[in-house]
Amino acid sequence: MTLQTITLQIPEHIYERAQQMAETTDQPLEAVFLHELENAFLPPLPEDEEAELSALNYLSDEALWTIAREQMPSPRQERMQGLMDGNTKGTLSEAEYQELEHLVEQGQKLMLRKGKAAALLTERGYKVTRESLRG
Repeated sequence: MTLQTITLQIPEHIYERAQQMAETTDQPLEAVFLHELENAFLPPLPEDEEAELSALNYLSDEALWTIAREQMPSPRQERMQGLMDGNTKGTLSEAEYQELEHLVEQGQKLMLRKGKAAALLTERGYKVTRESLRG
């Protein structure tokens, strides 16, 4: 990877936050800025996932609360945990590894939906807390 050098003027409050993160994580300041820039330029989501998240904008508050409180079903969580344990031990078959990847992807999509729903509820004036997400 070729690196480019640039000079930026940034507001003091951003510099101070980055400096604090660098000290807290024991990283160089440049590494903190690079990490944040990489996150800012993540590749876009697939069109179907982007459309699903955009559609949340049109849901009622009640529907958004339902999504924000949604949990992966317990049997699926337990299966994923078992597969993760097997993966850590290096004992998964190829089929089990693919199943684990699928379950992790489902979990990530669920978290995206939950996060978007919570963000929309916050924008609509609700206070979204751990307690409020428990129902």
